[in-house]
Amino acid sequence: QVQLVESGGGLVQAGGSLRLSCAASGRTFNMAWFRQGPEKEREFVAVIRWGGGVTVYADSVKGRFTISRDSAKNTVYLQMNSLKPEDTAVYYCAGGAGIAPLSQMVGAYNYWGQGTQVTVSS
Repeated sequence: QVQLVESGGGLVQAGGSLRLSCAASGRTFNMAWFRQGPEKEREFVAVIRWGGGVTVYADSVKGRFTISRDSAKNTVYLQMNSLKPEDTAVYYCAGGAGIAPLSQMVGAYNYWGQGTQVTVSS
């Protein structure tokens, strides 16, 4: 069982930046970030293909967030710029156990981190 550990969350003012990291204890394939705001369902943020180079973003973060990965370190990152109060949520890292098409669905991922809180003040 692969363990995922997120870090990098915190409190930031609107317009600021944060960088989230997710370290995996073993090999993973497609890696994604999801988030869950207060009283909201978990929603897709971004995904990166297992080999890197192919990414998909939610419309709400496109142009502001960048997902990347360091396969040698089994680590995926989420650089978040121009943060808005509506970005406030618990951010979760997710990983796939095998080669698969990129997906925005929660059920497509086998491994999940514990989440890291991101709070954006206005």
